[in-house]
Amino acid sequence: MAVTTFSFLSTLPSLLPLSSSQPSHLTIAHSYSPGNICCRKTEALVFQEAGFTRRDILKCVGATFGMEIISLGASTEMACAADLIQRRQRSVFQSDVKNSLYNAIKAKPELIPSILMLAVNDIMTYDKATKSGGPNGSICFSSEISRPENQGLSAVLNFLEEVKKEIDSNSKGGPISFADLIQCAAQSALKRTFLASAIRKCGGNEEKGNLVYTAYGSNGQWGLFDREFGRADSQEPDPEGRVPQWEKASVQEMKDKFSAVGLGPRQLAVMSAFLGPDQVAVESLLASDPEVTPWVKKYQRSRETVSETDYQVDLINTLTKLSCLGQQINYEAYTYPVKKVDFGKLKL
Repeated sequence: MAVTTFSFLSTLPSLLPLSSSQPSHLTIAHSYSPGNICCRKTEALVFQEAGFTRRDILKCVGATFGMEIISLGASTEMACAADLIQRRQRSVFQSDVKNSLYNAIKAKPELIPSILMLAVNDIMTYDKATKSGGPNGSICFSSEISRPENQGLSAVLNFLEEVKKEIDSNSKGGPISFADLIQCAAQSALKRTFLASAIRKCGGNEEKGNLVYTAYGSNGQWGLFDREFGRADSQEPDPEGRVPQWEKASVQEMKDKFSAVGLGPRQLAVMSAFLGPDQVAVESLLASDPEVTPWVKKYQRSRETVSETDYQVDLINTLTKLSCLGQQINYEAYTYPVKKVDFGKLKL
C-alpha cells in the first residue's frame, strides 16, 4: 500500500496566527489490487488545531477576491471616464464643424453639386486590390485637383479651405483633416438639399418645411457616418486613371467603377446627384441601362413623397460606406488633455 500526504495550509496567506501544534493534514491511502481501486480517509483535517476555522478560510479567500475586484473596478471606472471625456470632446468639435459648414453652404447653395462631386472623386480613387486611395483628402494636391475628371472643382476646394480656417481657429484638438472636411461637407450639402425639398413641398414655407424635415426626414440615419470621424490626410496624390470623367463616361463605365469599389446598380442610381451638376440629366442617362432603370424609377418615386424615405436612407447608407473606404479611423482624433484642477489653490 502506498500512502500520500497533502497539506493545504501552506497555500493560504498568513492572515491569522498559526498554532505551534502539529499541522492538520489529510492522508489518503490508496490500495491497489487487480481490478479494484480503494481510497480510504485515514485522518481528518482539523482546522481548529492551527487556529483556523472553515469560516476563517472563506473570509481570507473572499477578502483576496474582493480587493482584486475593487482594484479592477477603479481602473475600469477611470478608463470609462476618460472615454466619455474624449467622446464629448469629439462630439462638441463635430458640432462646430457642422455649424460652420451649414452656414457656409447656406450662403452659397450653388456650390452643392460641386461639393458632392468633390467628395465622390476623392472617394473613387480607392483601389480594392491594393487597399489604397479612397477618401483621404489627396484631391487637395494641385497635381490631382487639376486632372480632367476634377475640372471645375478648384473653386469649391478654395471655398472649403476658407471654412477650414474658421474651424481650425476654434479647435482645441488640432486642425481638421481635409479628408474629414470634404466628407462632412458632402453630408451638410445633402442635408441642405433634403431640407430644401421639404420646404419646396410646403409651398416655400420655411417654418413648415423645417417641421416636416424634422418630423419625417432622415436626420436620425446619420449615426454611423458621424462615428467614422477621424480620417487621416494622404501625404501624396493618389494614382491617376482611377476616376472616370462622369460627364463623358458611359453607363457601363460607371457600373464598372462602382463594381470595382464593391457597389452595384442600386448604389449607382442613388448616387446620381454626385455624378454631375444636373441630376435629371444623369438619371436620364442611367435609365437607359436595364439594370439601373428600376432603381432610378424607385428613387424618383421616393423623391415625390413627403418623407423621401427610400431615397434619403439609401443615399445616406451608400455615402457612409463609401466615405470610409480604405481608411483607418482614429477614434481619438480631435481630443486633447483635460487641464487638471489644483484644489490646493482654490479659495474657499
